[in-house]
Amino acid sequence: MIELQHIAKSFEVGGQPIFALRDTSESIQAGEYVAIVGPSGSGKSTLLNIIGCLLRPSEGAYLFNGEDVSQLEDRALSHVRQHQIGFIFQSFHLVPRLTALENVALPMVFAGIASSERQLRAKDVLESVGLSDRAHHRPNQLSVGQRQRVVIARAIIMQPAVLLADEPTGNLDTHSGQHIMELLESLNAKGLTLLVVTHDPNVARRANRVIVLADGQIVKHVKGEEMSAGSMPFV
Repeated sequence: MIELQHIAKSFEVGGQPIFALRDTSESIQAGEYVAIVGPSGSGKSTLLNIIGCLLRPSEGAYLFNGEDVSQLEDRALSHVRQHQIGFIFQSFHLVPRLTALENVALPMVFAGIASSERQLRAKDVLESVGLSDRAHHRPNQLSVGQRQRVVIARAIIMQPAVLLADEPTGNLDTHSGQHIMELLESLNAKGLTLLVVTHDPNVARRANRVIVLADGQIVKHVKGEEMSAGSMPFV
């Protein structure tokens, strides 16, 4: 499903290229559950943003379902993001003035889906994450854990093939984080490909396999069950 071929990503700082990723190659199959770990500045978020088609690689090819999406025009790339990839960010990015239902329905507005269908689908997805009774609450009326559930509902409303989660438990207490991971894993069990960037070894060890980054390169692959509960396998 996901094939990265010698990907590099650089940014110009002070007239000099600074590489966030170097010569990165990786394959991720449909339905996998993969964690991405590494110290700060190792390239984790850059890698996730390239996989999510939010960034274009400076070098190399990115094949998504066999198509080199790194060569697509902006409109075609936006269509891939909109219909194939769901995003969960640590900072939520919910619209404060919209209710939970309206936040969840927002991607369907941009996709041109009729209002009646948006309402039905948003209600169904909110029910699936246990928030039917909070549909008409705004973000400031929800707990942090409930807000993350709204974010997950919004991420899956377009029925994507891949779900990308950047520190999905970073703002949550242990109890809420446990529930969020169980919810994400239930989606993976239904066939959704799940990629999680995390600093938490207890989150990473839940994945089937772990990709370890350092200095912009993949340096190690570890089975989730082999992860230490107390530390990350940084090199």
